[in-house]
Amino acid sequence: SSRTLQPVSPPAPGFNRAEKLSQPGTEFTFCIVFVKGLFGVSELSTPAGFQMVQEKALKETEELVEQACVTPPGPQTVKIFDKLSDSLCRVADLADFVKVAHPDPAFRHAAEDTCMTIGTMVEKLNTNIELCTSLKHLLDNKEIMDSLDPETRRVAELFMFDFEISGIHLDEEKRKRVVQLNVQLLDLNNDFLLGTNLPNKIAKKSMLENLTHWFSMSGDYIYVNGLHADSPDDLVREAAYKIFLYPNPEQLHCLDQLLACRNQLAHLVGYESFAHRALRGTMAKDPGNNNFWFTDHIINRTSFCRTEKDFKMMEEMKTKLNPRNSVVCPIFRYNIEPSLYSPFFSLGACMEGLNLLFRQLLGVTLHAEQPEEGEVWSEDIRKLVITNPFLKCCLITDVLLWQAVVHETDGLLGYIYCDFFHRPDKPNQDCHFTIRGGRLLENGEYQLPVVVLMLSLPHPTKSSPTLLTPGMMENLFHEMGHAMHSMLGRTRYQHVTGTRCPTDFAEVPSILMEYFASDYRVVNQFARHYQTGQPLPQNMITRLCESKKVCAAADLQLQIFYSVLDQIYHGQHPLPESTTNILKETQEKFYGLPHVPHTAWQLRFSHLVGYGAKYYSYLMSRAVASMIWNKCFLKDPLNRAVGERYRKEMLAHGGGKVPMIMVEGMLQERPSMDDFVDALVLDLDFNFETFFMDSK
Repeated sequence: SSRTLQPVSPPAPGFNRAEKLSQPGTEFTFCIVFVKGLFGVSELSTPAGFQMVQEKALKETEELVEQACVTPPGPQTVKIFDKLSDSLCRVADLADFVKVAHPDPAFRHAAEDTCMTIGTMVEKLNTNIELCTSLKHLLDNKEIMDSLDPETRRVAELFMFDFEISGIHLDEEKRKRVVQLNVQLLDLNNDFLLGTNLPNKIAKKSMLENLTHWFSMSGDYIYVNGLHADSPDDLVREAAYKIFLYPNPEQLHCLDQLLACRNQLAHLVGYESFAHRALRGTMAKDPGNNNFWFTDHIINRTSFCRTEKDFKMMEEMKTKLNPRNSVVCPIFRYNIEPSLYSPFFSLGACMEGLNLLFRQLLGVTLHAEQPEEGEVWSEDIRKLVITNPFLKCCLITDVLLWQAVVHETDGLLGYIYCDFFHRPDKPNQDCHFTIRGGRLLENGEYQLPVVVLMLSLPHPTKSSPTLLTPGMMENLFHEMGHAMHSMLGRTRYQHVTGTRCPTDFAEVPSILMEYFASDYRVVNQFARHYQTGQPLPQNMITRLCESKKVCAAADLQLQIFYSVLDQIYHGQHPLPESTTNILKETQEKFYGLPHVPHTAWQLRFSHLVGYGAKYYSYLMSRAVASMIWNKCFLKDPLNRAVGERYRKEMLAHGGGKVPMIMVEGMLQERPSMDDFVDALVLDLDFNFETFFMDSK
C-alpha cells in the first residue's frame, strides 16, 4: 500500500486540530511500506497472532541456545547471547504493553498469555547450566576478554550477572524452585499492577451532591479512579483521596504474597533480602549505601525544620482557599492556578516546544508517518502528516500519533508511538514502554528502536484543543526524556540499549527534561495562547518556574518517605507489622503528615512492581540530573555543543557503560555522593521575590 505525506504546515496547529491541506506550490513525498499488524508485525492482525509470534521466538531461541553452546569463546558468543535476548524481548516487551493498553480484551488476554510463556522461558534460560558454561568459558579466558572492546566485555559480564542472581550456582532442584518462584512473581506482579488502577466505588447517596459530577457514575454508584490531585476543589481532592485509597482486601493479600515471594526468592539464591539482590549492579550497590547513607545524609542536610515550614505554608495557603478545611493531605500541592496557564499549553504548542528543543540541542526533529490499518491499537484515528526537508510534524489524532525521530546527520533514529489520550480501561498513568531495542545487525545496518509513550490527556473538544496543565506539560517532557534516551542510544547490543541500564540511572534523562520544562528560556519558545497566539507573559513564566520550588523540601521529604518504605517492604522478613501499619509509622517518621485513617496508599504504589527495592532511584537520578543541569545547562539550556556532549557521553551508551563513568564524562569531573546530596539541597533554594501567589 502507498503511504502519502501531506504538504508543509506549522507544527502547533497540527497538534491542535485536523486540517485539510491543499495549498498550491507544496511538494509531496511518497514512500511504500507494507504493514498488516500491530507495530508492523504481520501476525498480530488478530489476537491469535500472539501464539504465532511466541512460537517463532521459542523456535529461534532453541536454535540460538544450541549455537551458543557449541561456539568457541570469543565476541561471537556475546553476539549470540544478545540475539537470543533480542528474539525474546521483541515479543515479551510488545506483549507487555498490549496486555495493559489494548482496548480489545481478546488482545489483552492473548498478550498476557504470551508474557507468561516468554517470561517462563527467560527464567529457564537463566538457570540453564550448559548455556551459562559457554559464557563462563569466555569470561575465564583473560586473553580473549582483554581483546574485546569495553562494551562487549560489559555485556558479557551483565549476562553472567543475570545467571548469578537467578541461582545458577544452586543444585537442580533449587534451580527449578527459582524458576517456579519467578513464574509465580510474574502472576503476582501482573495482578498487583492491575489492582493499582482499579477504581473504587461508593453509593451515590453517600457523597455530597455538588461533588458527584467530578466522578464517573453508573447506576447507584460513583466510581473514583484516581486522586484528582489537580482539582481546584479541596473537597473533591479529599473525597477522592479517602475513597480511592480505601483498602481492598484482595489487593492487600496480593501485596503480602508479592513481598513474601520476593523475599523467598532472594534467600534461595543467597541474598540477605530482596533489596540486597535488587541493588546489585546499581549506583547504590546495596541497601546500606542507599537507605541508611544516601537518604540519611539528605535528611541531615535538609532537616525537618524546612519541611515543617513547608507544611505550615501549605496550611496557610489552604486556609486562604477554604478557611473551614485547612487540613493538609499528602497529595496537597499549591503552586499556581492551572486554569490560568492551560490556554498557553495546548498539546500542539508543547509538542512544538519539544521539537524546537530537540532540534536546537541535539539536532533531532520529529517526522510523521501515517500508520497502516491494523498497525495501531485503536481504530478512531485521524491524522495529517506534514514534511519539508528540515522538519516534519504530525497533526493530532483523537488517540494516537506515530512519529519518526530523525537526526540532521545520522538520519532516521527510531519510532515513537504516542498514545496520549484517556480511554476506558486504559491505565491512568504516564509511562514509557520499549517495544523493540536498538542493536547493530550482522549486515551492518542498525535495528531501529521502537517505543510507546502513554499518557492520559483529555480529548480535544469542538471549541478547544487538548489543553495541558503545567503538571501535564512537565509529565510530557519527562516521558519524552525516556523516549529520547531510547532513540539516541546507539549501542551494539540491545541488552544495553536506551533505558536498559541501572534503574537509578534510567531516570536521569527524564528528570533532566523537567528542568528544561521549568526554564523560562525554553518555555518562552513555545507557550502561546491557543486562540490569540499571544505568548505567555514574562511574569507568568517566571512565576511558573519559581512555583516548582514552592514546598520543595516537603516534596523531597515525600520522596524520601517513599524510598524508605520501599526498602522496608523489601528488607528483613517476616515484616514486623502489616504493610498498612508500616506505612503509617514510616510516613509519620520520615514525612511528618499524619496517616489518614482507613486508607492504604501502598495498594496504589504501582512502582512496587517495576521499581521494587529501587524507588530511591528517583532521588539518585534527580541528584545526578540536578548536577548536570546546574553545571552544564543552567547558563545556556540551548547550547548545542553541550547538547552534543550530553548525547555522546550519556544518551548514546544506554547501559553499555558504567553510569558513574558516563556522569563523569558529562560533568568533566568525578562527583562524590556528597556532591549529589548538595545538588538536591541546592534545588530547595527558592526565590520568593519573583513568586506571587495567583490567589492574590
